[in-house]
Amino acid sequence: MKTITMRVDDSIYEMIKRAAEGQRRNISNFIEYATLQYLTSSQYVSDDEMNEILSEESLVESLKRGLKEAENGEYTVV
Repeated sequence: MKTITMRVDDSIYEMIKRAAEGQRRNISNFIEYATLQYLTSSQYVSDDEMNEILSEESLVESLKRGLKEAENGEYTVV
């Protein structure tokens, strides 16, 4: 396990503390839980969203082309 240190305003700390208490977690565990919830809900699409994406052939081709360009280093970071 890794230890991290973070600074938050008093009002944010109180919000985190109340949320942790509401879920009967310690603050560290709540922050880990909340982070995992955020990452897994915002980084992935639902099955319905994925089906909609895959149904648009031009979008899929554009994504494949973009992936190939990225793999070949053909991009510019702006």
